[in-house]
Amino acid sequence: MRMSEDCVEWLVSDRPVDYGTALAVMDRRAAAVAAGTAAELVWLLEHPPLYTAGTSAKQKDLLVPDRFPVYQAGRGGQYTYHGPGQRIAYVMLDVKRRGGDVRAFVSALEGWLIDTLDVFGVRGETRPDRVGVWVARPERGPGVEDKIAAIGIRLRRWVSLHGLSLNVEPDLEHFSGIVPCGISTYGVTSLADLGRIVSMPEVDMALEAAFVNRFGDITRVASVPELVV
Repeated sequence: MRMSEDCVEWLVSDRPVDYGTALAVMDRRAAAVAAGTAAELVWLLEHPPLYTAGTSAKQKDLLVPDRFPVYQAGRGGQYTYHGPGQRIAYVMLDVKRRGGDVRAFVSALEGWLIDTLDVFGVRGETRPDRVGVWVARPERGPGVEDKIAAIGIRLRRWVSLHGLSLNVEPDLEHFSGIVPCGISTYGVTSLADLGRIVSMPEVDMALEAAFVNRFGDITRVASVPELVV
């Protein structure tokens, strides 16, 4: 039976998830969404400290190769750090059903993050020449900006894999082992670095409300079949 097009499952993992496990779950769910046998899924989680390499990653941008495990992600983009205190949102959504415009889909993901940051009094912005969401730091000088959230997706049969990462309270020094997203002229920041001390559940509530406003209703689930080994 084909799944309802109105149902987006919403899963939150309360323990760090192995990156290889996450890739396997995404692959299986995306294939099922494309086949019409499973609902779309948004999965919120954290990873242990690690670096991921996108399809455009350059070896010279991996500054400390032996610091953390490095995974080939299969998504677009370059090197990214994931770790505790960072909220990952993997999105397995049917982009074709949602209009079939990849650029508009990425813009909607950026808008989702910007709406979420606004809840905490942070003004997130996008730039035409840089992917992700940025925060101006005028207190540090004119034109100074830091990245607070990254976006990297891949499409398979018009279903998205991977998604976005929002820096809530990670160890920002861990980013020093890479050139994040290949951009060395800007820094990284987090909600905590900006003086917003909030819990991960509070961030999750804001993400959920902003997602529903932009993408439609969700159904919370405690687990998904793809996670059962």
